[in-house]
Amino acid sequence: MITLLRGRLLSFKRAPKSLSDTDSYSYEGDGGLLIENGIIAAVGPYAEVKAKAPADVAEVDHRPHLMLPGFIDMHLHFPQMQVIASYAANLLEWLNTYTFPEECRFVESAHAERIAAHFYDELIRHGTTTAVAYCSVHKTSADAYFAEAMRRNMCMVGGKVMMDRNAPQGLLDTPQMGYDETRQVIADWHGKGRNHVAITPRFAITSTPEQMEATAALAREFPDLHIQTHLSENDDEIKFTCELYPEAIDYTDIYARYGLLGRKSLFGHAIHLSEREADAMSEAGAIAVHCPTSNLFLGSGLFPLKALARREKPVRIGVATDIGGGSSYSMLRTMDEAYKIQQLLGERLNPLESYYYMTLGNAEALSLSDKIGTLDPGTDADLVILNASATPAMALKMEVVKNLTEELFLLQTMGDDRAIVETYVAGKPMKSTLQ
Repeated sequence: MITLLRGRLLSFKRAPKSLSDTDSYSYEGDGGLLIENGIIAAVGPYAEVKAKAPADVAEVDHRPHLMLPGFIDMHLHFPQMQVIASYAANLLEWLNTYTFPEECRFVESAHAERIAAHFYDELIRHGTTTAVAYCSVHKTSADAYFAEAMRRNMCMVGGKVMMDRNAPQGLLDTPQMGYDETRQVIADWHGKGRNHVAITPRFAITSTPEQMEATAALAREFPDLHIQTHLSENDDEIKFTCELYPEAIDYTDIYARYGLLGRKSLFGHAIHLSEREADAMSEAGAIAVHCPTSNLFLGSGLFPLKALARREKPVRIGVATDIGGGSSYSMLRTMDEAYKIQQLLGERLNPLESYYYMTLGNAEALSLSDKIGTLDPGTDADLVILNASATPAMALKMEVVKNLTEELFLLQTMGDDRAIVETYVAGKPMKSTLQ
């Protein structure tokens, strides 16, 4: 199957240094993208790409819309679709009152499969083509998650959560069970289709030292797998965690002691890091994953994105929705809130940086930029088509927009799922097929 897409093309080469850093990205005002068997075969000016294509190639004209790599969401919780918009004072109250009881339902395959279908529908509706998700403690939830990813041929990262304390009985495994079931999830799903299994201890509060040892064993046996957990989200959480592990220097040191601090380690939130912790993260190459809508919704704090990025020992950063602590499935909405948080900290986050983070930046943070996050030939044809005039208010603003960066900022500030014209997964249009 060969398809030629036409539209305005935007793809990043590296992190932009400023709003005028045009060398950091590629832009074609009238671009062509040739897709063959789910892979980008050629990209460039439309006339040039058209000349290389077969005479009978199927064409789709997306002008005047923008075509970008599909959005990547670095941290969210698949079992929390019905937890979103739950009223609570803070993280620990929210977990105990809403989240843990809801996650207990995922022991049932039928429920997990139903929510998985809705979960992938929402990602596609919002232009997200890759996500990194926590399933529940039950293997049934991971099976439903990865099976649905395969059905849609999506590049997804996820894991069965490991937790053996400080949660309801129906949401606990044991160190041995967490180890065995994670090994089985890896055997059943890792490398099948476009699936990537992540070793997933929820956070140090819900894992005993014995389970952390089991997690460490998995990390040693499967050194190429991602590891995902939570770190320094909330002051009470940090205090409780350090009480549970009094031998550790600080929260980050707990994970380091179990060999969980490395280049494929993804730490959700990481808001309140000390200088020592930031140094340790930087030296290990670990990722701090910023979840702005969640941080604001739960009152957790303001993530110092710019300060962490410009340190002498910079910390690698990803961005994410954190459904259901987060309040939107949209990466556009996510970056709008990220922008506001930096404003409150007296910093500036320009729109080029926002779109870099949503695409190539998150792909690099996942060590998957050879496959996703760009429009480079040879990479997977995961794409999003954006319409900056999607609503009457946006169309009115577009009348005075003068350049690309202003258009990007408009999309980020006012856009949501209505601005997503189409989402392509491995070259196949997906949003238009949703009910």
